[in-house]
Amino acid sequence: MAVVGSPETMNERLSVRAPTMDDPWQWLRAGWRDTWRQPRLSLGYGCAFVLAGLAVTAGMWASGLESLIPVLAAGFTLLGPVFAAGLYEMSRKYEAGEQATLADAAVMHLPRPAQMAFLSFSLMFLFLIWMRMATLLYALFASDSYMPIDAFVAFALTTPQGLGMLMVGTVVGAALALVAFAISALSVPILLQHDIDAVSAMAISVRTVMRHPGPMLLWAWLIAVLIVLGMATMFVGLIVVFPLVGHATWHAYRALIIVER
Repeated sequence: MAVVGSPETMNERLSVRAPTMDDPWQWLRAGWRDTWRQPRLSLGYGCAFVLAGLAVTAGMWASGLESLIPVLAAGFTLLGPVFAAGLYEMSRKYEAGEQATLADAAVMHLPRPAQMAFLSFSLMFLFLIWMRMATLLYALFASDSYMPIDAFVAFALTTPQGLGMLMVGTVVGAALALVAFAISALSVPILLQHDIDAVSAMAISVRTVMRHPGPMLLWAWLIAVLIVLGMATMFVGLIVVFPLVGHATWHAYRALIIVER
């Protein structure tokens, strides 16, 4: 996705409206409507995301690293908020009563491109931590240095060591996913729309999650369930799930962030 700068916005003060437990469902409904406003564009975006993931999967399989594919797939979702930036722009166009174009989905107009790069690096850093932790857990619990995918599945599901690895890995992965969600739930659309630094945008997102844990954790849970369902269909379901969550995230931002000039 290309990135271009845009003129700086006026001085703004951002505040957050308190969400309710009903709001995440409203965001999903709005995201569903946006997904089918221009289905070729939204589902095409989802296809591009899935094809990129399948290309990485094929490369790992060809390299004999197929047992790491589930780990990579889980970690890949940490970067999802940045990959969905084009979907946010599409929803912004719909909200303004306009039609979205392929260029809208492919080019990000950012007040401060370097700040988005910093946020992307932060999420990539979490992704690398997850990959490192996963390989360490494998080394600690598995006696063999490498297992084919069939042997790995049998080890993970039928042995005490494998079940222990899954339990610890789930806890570690959930903790990292929660951190990633907290810093990116609102920060990416904020950076797309406002002249603000990445640390401030992430701080707004984290404070929102910490001050309103019920609705925000429900939102995180809904996203996680949808992604798991998408992956359970051999990634095909992500063609719909990814744009749905992306569009819904824009509506979460619009519902929660109040701009004061």
